[in-house]
Amino acid sequence: MGERSYMEKTSLSILKEYWGYDKFRPLQEEIIHEIQLGNDTLALMPTGGGKSICFQVPALLKEGICIVVSPLIALMKDQVENLRKRNIPAIAIFSGMSHREVDVALDNCIFGNIKFLYLAPERLYNDMVQERIRHMNVNLFAIDEAHCISQWGYDFRPSYLELIKLRDLKPNVPFLALTATATPKVVEDIQEKLGFKSNNVLSKSFKRDNLAYMVFHEDNKMGRMLKIISKIGGTGIVYVRNRRETQEVARYLLNHGIPADFYHAGLDMQTRAKKQESWTSNQTRVIVATNAFGMGIDKPDVRFVIHLDIPDSLEAYYQEAGRAGRDGKKAYPVLLYQQADRNELWTNIELNFPDFQYIQQVYHHLCNYYQIAYGAGKGLTYDFDVVEFAKKYKLEVIKVLSALKFLERDKWLALSEAVFIPARLKFEVDFQELYKFQVQSAHFDPLIKTILRNYGGVFDYYVPINEFEIAKRLSKPYEEVVKMLKFLQQQELATYVAKTDAPQLQFLQPRVDYKNLYIDTHFIAERKEIKEVQVKAIYTYLDTKECRSLSLQHYFGEEAIEPCGVCDLCVVRQHKSGISESIEKKIQYLLLEKPMNLHDLIEAIEIGKDDDRLHVLRQLLDSNTVKLESDHYHWNAL
Repeated sequence: MGERSYMEKTSLSILKEYWGYDKFRPLQEEIIHEIQLGNDTLALMPTGGGKSICFQVPALLKEGICIVVSPLIALMKDQVENLRKRNIPAIAIFSGMSHREVDVALDNCIFGNIKFLYLAPERLYNDMVQERIRHMNVNLFAIDEAHCISQWGYDFRPSYLELIKLRDLKPNVPFLALTATATPKVVEDIQEKLGFKSNNVLSKSFKRDNLAYMVFHEDNKMGRMLKIISKIGGTGIVYVRNRRETQEVARYLLNHGIPADFYHAGLDMQTRAKKQESWTSNQTRVIVATNAFGMGIDKPDVRFVIHLDIPDSLEAYYQEAGRAGRDGKKAYPVLLYQQADRNELWTNIELNFPDFQYIQQVYHHLCNYYQIAYGAGKGLTYDFDVVEFAKKYKLEVIKVLSALKFLERDKWLALSEAVFIPARLKFEVDFQELYKFQVQSAHFDPLIKTILRNYGGVFDYYVPINEFEIAKRLSKPYEEVVKMLKFLQQQELATYVAKTDAPQLQFLQPRVDYKNLYIDTHFIAERKEIKEVQVKAIYTYLDTKECRSLSLQHYFGEEAIEPCGVCDLCVVRQHKSGISESIEKKIQYLLLEKPMNLHDLIEAIEIGKDDDRLHVLRQLLDSNTVKLESDHYHWNAL
């Protein structure tokens, strides 16, 4: 696009041209307008509200590149793929990529025609990345999952604190911060941490009219779950706390004739994609999952989301429950719990906040695990299996992950999520030199021809390749193709990076003796207090007597007074209200016939329970509608 064509475009014409939509969803247009004015903006939009359009459209209206920061690598990859399908040049940089790959990608952002650069936040620890951004023509910084920058948020990520450096690199480029959930304190904190020039918040109501929130104290959770799924019908998600439970619950549902499957982060990416696709296409009716499932999935017809364990925070619950009913039709988020679940929530706080000595111990074990010498290790990246690591040193997984988070916060290391990164290849010589090698090495000629025919841009970029597909085309074993690719690398003709689907752990500092390890223990104590507040908020939600939807709206700082009318509490209240009205009519009918003593009156009503009858009678006495004289009740016909 030239400068003139950019000016001729409008946000609506961009939306129509690239996405095929005739109009924006609520709030999208207002957010885009703020960005066009160059204003820093915080947008609070519910899960499934179309957040990506809010930065993709304004970025396409201007010359230059939009830098999108997200902690969710799988989501970044999906968005890059979707943009490329629409012929919009996009690229992603995240942990697991080699130094050379990152170098080439950043060069393309400066000298090429890339419109979107997706960055994992931990990449900003790297001076090279910062320096290259300085030389880019950036038109917008979009910060997804912006609540991660706040220590008051439910999913604080230390790497997000690096984002203020973007402000130093490009002082005049606006920030668009996006999140689905934020309390008033987090809203304030996001704007402060990102250095907003002036406060600017656009938000949709946290009320979801079509969601009937239900909470039940239930001794037989499995039986109740079965009844709910059978009664509601349609597809849904069942959330549980750990991997073992996903399999147990899925097996239970299958045994009761409900097509179900399990999903957790321990499965390889191919298996996860297959299970997700089966559920999305309604072949699997119920997916039983840990909270690893759901981000970036836009399945509109989810009729129920059942939590068999209490989530760690109301923010997490709101996001997970919000995956139901995106088509606007009635849907049911249901939370089932027992007293033991409530107790466990408080016990887990201790696991989430290990003491200083424990963090030292984890660091020491980690360095030994990768055989890093004292004074060495800075910049090294490894595949990291936390379950394997914890098993080797007989440690608790949750506690280890918590220790790693505090090590990351004080910049000893960076840890990315588990994600499948395909094998990549780039030829490091020009076409003539490669052709010369093909002539001299006939054995490699079919391999190189196959790569050139099937993978465009392999001289300029690191291109994702599929060794199995190449092996199939060449009628060779997979192992032989991998061996040949490695040989091309040894000869410095190409760079071949093998695939991985493990989390990536990077050491940011040289190894020190664990006794010299600095950890901000004051910060840990502060975070623990915040976590206690969040757990107490969940208890308040479980115990509220008002309305589930109102309770959530008030937690997120929304001044709302109208009950939803469809949650479990509203339904019970309406039912009681109906019973009260019937009892009152019966009392009137009886007492207009003749005065009655208490025992005979209560016995004669036959509607509701004794407590309900007495409650209505008391109200009628208080309002002087009924009078008590000589132990007999009279209807006071005024």
